Amino acid sequence: MRILVVGAGATGGYFGGRLAAAGRDVTFLVREARAAQLREAGLVIRSPAGDLTLRDVKTVTREALESQGGQPFDLVLLSCKAYDLDNAIDSFAAAVGPNTLILPLLNGMRHLEVLQARFGTQAVLGGVCLIASTLNDKREIVHLNDVQAITFGELGGGVSPRVQAVADQFGNAGFHVKASDHILQEMWEKWVFLASLAGSTCLFRAPVGVILSTPDGATIVERLFAECRAIAAEHGHAVRDSFLERSRAMLFAKGSSLTASMLRDVQNGSRIEADHVLGDLIRRGGAIQHASNELSVLRVVYSQLKAYEAQRSEAA
Repeated sequence: MRILVVGAGATGGYFGGRLAAAGRDVTFLVREARAAQLREAGLVIRSPAGDLTLRDVKTVTREALESQGGQPFDLVLLSCKAYDLDNAIDSFAAAVGPNTLILPLLNGMRHLEVLQARFGTQAVLGGVCLIASTLNDKREIVHLNDVQAITFGELGGGVSPRVQAVADQFGNAGFHVKASDHILQEMWEKWVFLASLAGSTCLFRAPVGVILSTPDGATIVERLFAECRAIAAEHGHAVRDSFLERSRAMLFAKGSSLTASMLRDVQNGSRIEADHVLGDLIRRGGAIQHASNELSVLRVVYSQLKAYEAQRSEAA
């Protein structure tokens, strides 16, 4: 199976690097500057699961991909930020053939609609990844904890032969893999948790433990979490008890240093996925949002993040 990993950043570089180290046929779609850096230093992973330096990784640029007109890839692994989705799609479009599978690892749901509109409904799988990673100043991939997992499946449910074939390729590559027969449920649950965590930590500009130490912190997090769960339920994906237990253990852990990556982006003055993670959730929960007479915490969070984006644009 020929696998094209779009980018060699903190997420795609990590999982693509593990796959390449396991002997899979992996090519990274990168800009020329990143290709040159990979040629010089290799793809470097620093991780509690084991450090890795890959020399002679296969790379291709968008221009080369478009000029080659060669054999399409079997699988495109996509893990860009939501605000880069359109550019990413244009960059790998030449690699997509009639039988190419696209596995996006983005948060939320909107990217599924965008990808299906461009490549057709059958080309797109659903996916969720769990990892905390970043790039250091040497452009090395730094894995920040011991979680490293990809879950994926058919959007219509079930584990098809093509999903099983991808699972076989991903197996024994140094990270946890799960072929899910209900991937949309798992995507909705991750979205609910992420929106709750990102929304609360960005609103308070603080980690979970500090939020819970404030007079009304726990109440605000509870309301935000409930709003997000209600929207998922409205779309037929009420969260499961097991998810609820795991999420509460993290969202209401006293003394916890847990934050969302969106907060780290705000603190660094970087672009954020406010529209994709929070704005789109509000859009999909229109009936619930308008039926309540109470001020929506979700809307408050989204508004303050849009204010951050406005100030960031003015300063640019």
